[in-house]
Amino acid sequence: MEAIRLTQLSHGGGCGCKIAPAMLAEMLRTLPQAQLFPNLLVGTETSDDAAVYKLNDQQALVATTDFFMPIVDDPFDFGRIAATNAISDIYAMGGTPIMALAIVGMPINTLPLTVIQKIMEGGASVCAATGIPLAGGHSIDAPEPIYGLVALGLVHPDKIRRNSAAQAGDVLILGKPLGIGILGSAMKQDKLDATGYQQLIDTTTQLNRIGSILADNPAVRAITDVTGFGLLGHLLEVCRGSNLSARIVADQLPLLSAAVPLAQQGIGPGAIARNLASYGDSIYVAEQVPEWLQRMMADAQTSGGLLVSVVPDSAENVLAEFHAAGFAQASVIGTLQAGQPGISVQ
Repeated sequence: MEAIRLTQLSHGGGCGCKIAPAMLAEMLRTLPQAQLFPNLLVGTETSDDAAVYKLNDQQALVATTDFFMPIVDDPFDFGRIAATNAISDIYAMGGTPIMALAIVGMPINTLPLTVIQKIMEGGASVCAATGIPLAGGHSIDAPEPIYGLVALGLVHPDKIRRNSAAQAGDVLILGKPLGIGILGSAMKQDKLDATGYQQLIDTTTQLNRIGSILADNPAVRAITDVTGFGLLGHLLEVCRGSNLSARIVADQLPLLSAAVPLAQQGIGPGAIARNLASYGDSIYVAEQVPEWLQRMMADAQTSGGLLVSVVPDSAENVLAEFHAAGFAQASVIGTLQAGQPGISVQ
């Protein structure tokens, strides 16, 4: 098993496999809108984290799917990361997970059965830790390894946290540090040391359970999770959905310490360049912000942190909730204000 490197069997890894946001928007442009379904409370209109369908006055179903190719070589860790990442979308809507289904695509003539079993066991272990059943799924013979989940959850209709509900004056808090995609790229290039790998695993397997807790707090207005489009891309979705502009304070950004020197060397996934190209002229970065830090803000995060928009007077308390829940590097990173949707990095 040790001789097989999963990251060498795929052209990309983790959420870096995502199609760039500009291309995805064009792909979705001709699809019909969902206005004919009044119980569909959240659809594709604002690029939110999951779909939400009202069941009754007390319950709405949260549904999402997420899968990708290996970001690490260890099969069990790959399964854990993919499952944690998929379930995060439920938490990002303020929901509580109730069930999952596995999505499995494996090159069965390349990978031993024991390796495939370890991947699936990793995913199942996260579902068990979440307290939900892994109740089935679907598998295919694929040219590259693919694993993920369909995740389902429940939320009270009044507690849904959309990415489009932010308001001017809100404070932005990021729950996890940036640099996951950079660490994954370094591993693929045999440039990641043991410290970097541990940071990668610790960050990507930390469940964003705090999302369902924050949904009980009316001071938390909007939530999204930062994944393949990078911090800038997912914050831009918040800005466009809420018709606001954002200001990020660069030196307040939480960063994975092992990723910083790698970013300074130019190491990172191809998704960084694709993401930066997709943002267009919606991003302004001050001259004093170094290029490597700009790349970290566009880095494709896999199982990244929650990005929340909070009433200013409650920001300190919400940040304390993050810290108490084990998100040690959670930080206030900026604010939202009235203006043309876009982001200024100072």
